[in-house]
Amino acid sequence: MNSTPRALNRILLGLCGLVLMLAGTCGAALAYAPGFAGPWQASTLQAGIQIDRIRQGTTLDGQSDSWLWIVLAAALLLVAVLGTVWIAAQGRGRTGVFAYTPGPANDDAPGSVTLTAGAAEQALRAALLERNDLTNAVVTTWDFRGGPALKVRLFPRKGVSPYAITAVTTELIEALDLVAGQRTPVLISISSGARSRFTRTERVS
Repeated sequence: MNSTPRALNRILLGLCGLVLMLAGTCGAALAYAPGFAGPWQASTLQAGIQIDRIRQGTTLDGQSDSWLWIVLAAALLLVAVLGTVWIAAQGRGRTGVFAYTPGPANDDAPGSVTLTAGAAEQALRAALLERNDLTNAVVTTWDFRGGPALKVRLFPRKGVSPYAITAVTTELIEALDLVAGQRTPVLISISSGARSRFTRTERVS
């Protein structure tokens, strides 16, 4: 329901896994394949010589340091900024408005009515937690296809019928829709948390 870039995440994870797999393969080959270690060491020495030549050819006037370090620092800063943007892009899609009704077109009663997502979430969660067959309930509001949608995560006790708590939750959501004057898409998720696993089993009639 959120706008997490899942395709991009899978591509990045796949690339990171491929790089780590190649690094591990090279490390194992260096340790157990003498024929692979010899050319690698020669290539490493040659690369070190080339790096020294590049560093000497890119020194700043009057200094012994290369300006390539400035480029490297800028590249690392860019990577840090991109990483921050990538982290901020995870889990987006929450909204703070559950229902909105604009005022009339004339000027007799100007204004509008807004029902915040926090009010709807607290009301539904309080009604759910009044039941003894639930250990916890989490209600969040998300932007779905240009409008609000509810995500309800339920944590029932051991032995409780999922159908029963789903039916009760549906009735509460329908009552909330009557109050808000709109029909809201809902995603109901039933999970088993630590409190559900360690609480005493209760018989439900």
